[in-house]
Amino acid sequence: MTADDSGAGPREADIAPRETGAARGEGDPARTDGGASADGTATRTGSRAAGAGAADGVARADGAGDAGDDDTIAIRLEQLILGADRRYTPFQAARSAGVSMELASRFWRAMGFADIGQVKALTEADVLALRRLAGLVEAGLLSEAMAVQVARSTGQTTARLADWQIDSFLEGLTEPQDSGLTRTEITYPLVELLLPELEEFLVYVWRRQLAAATGRVVQAQDDAEMVDRRLAVGFADLVGFTRLTRRLEEEELGELVEAFETTAADLVAAHGGRLIKTLGDEVLFAADDAGIAAEIGLRLIETMANDETMPELRVGIAFGTVTTRMGDVFGTTVNLASRLTSIAPKDTVLVDEAFAEELGRTGEAPVSEADAKAAAEAAAGGAGPLPEYRFALQPMWQRPVRGLGVVEPWLLSRRT
Repeated sequence: MTADDSGAGPREADIAPRETGAARGEGDPARTDGGASADGTATRTGSRAAGAGAADGVARADGAGDAGDDDTIAIRLEQLILGADRRYTPFQAARSAGVSMELASRFWRAMGFADIGQVKALTEADVLALRRLAGLVEAGLLSEAMAVQVARSTGQTTARLADWQIDSFLEGLTEPQDSGLTRTEITYPLVELLLPELEEFLVYVWRRQLAAATGRVVQAQDDAEMVDRRLAVGFADLVGFTRLTRRLEEEELGELVEAFETTAADLVAAHGGRLIKTLGDEVLFAADDAGIAAEIGLRLIETMANDETMPELRVGIAFGTVTTRMGDVFGTTVNLASRLTSIAPKDTVLVDEAFAEELGRTGEAPVSEADAKAAAEAAAGGAGPLPEYRFALQPMWQRPVRGLGVVEPWLLSRRT
């Protein structure tokens, strides 16, 4: 559930550095696997292009083969986007940055760049990026392992962003126009206009998200809680999605998934949660507060139920200690939320016992109707105000859950 294998199909416009920035010399000791990343994952998650294909693209673009019009526009677009010409082989870039070839290869592979041998494909920006990362390590601000993590998280996130923008955004804007210009002829001036605006917007959103994430961390009660935190974690899953894949056309299926992910992302953000990831027919979200997570889960059910184009939805939420790494969440709480989702009836929200207890502790829901009745009687007798419960909880039959033992799910609903 928490694996994130994202990728990108080979594009000649992405020759370097995104597809080919990581490389090694003949004597590179880090290369032991014939082209896979140093940890076996970076090349897979950051880039779908194989090292041989990327290297071939560089060679043809450098004049080693018959370069056609597509190669020419690919190189022009690369120069426009990167703002610099190819000047360095990987070995020259590492030497200019003052880092070992082994460390440079680790950084490049972590960022998702394919191995290209010693083709001259890198720019001054590649040298500067190496120098900055290595400088953070030398200054003691980051350990080498942490610097690699920074490179990997940035590479994976931006690779997905770049793919989405090209596939979903630019593709629509570069359809052949009435002017008779081809897509290739329109792409260059369009990218030239959009590039500075998208760059500014990316930095703005990143700063906003960084400020929010930093705020959450500094509010942690102790150092351990900064990494292992108590969160509400929920999955929302489309019911019968496998059957839909056989019945719907690819375009229809893509539109349905996009509508689901967009609706879910908007609802999660609007009510104070965080969208951790989307998995096609499923989304994973988290919230610091159980009441927020409960509201998100019920809103998702209600919104999808009112959309005739959407299949039924089921949601499972658990509350407890969660380990966070590179924007993802791990641990027993996450696994439990996933299992609750798989056993939830359609158009319902199932929560675990810890989540139910947390709602009771914060006064969001009575743990039982007996408690609600007792509170109402106490309020009527002048012992205090009538509790304004937002949610209702109904215990379900205990059942064994694979890998987690016996659990007691609770059915979450709005209190009427």
